[in-house]
Amino acid sequence: MQVLKILLTVIYFIVCFAIIVLAMMQSKEDAGLSSTITGSSSNNFFEKNKGNTREGKQKKWTIILGIVLVILCIGLGTIYML
Repeated sequence: MQVLKILLTVIYFIVCFAIIVLAMMQSKEDAGLSSTITGSSSNNFFEKNKGNTREGKQKKWTIILGIVLVILCIGLGTIYML
């Protein structure tokens, strides 16, 4: 059981570090209040295929690692309570 605790804790810290790095690398997504006032909407080819770009992949990996982080938190909490 001790080996499992250590292994999950190491994976937890690696995932935490990866989320921090990915979040810092991402750019701001929206234009803010000015786009709401001016009504600018972009329905072009780039917006439709945004998930295939580097920024889209970073966003997907951030979400995936966030879900893994929550699962690890629940798992570590359960293991440490035993």
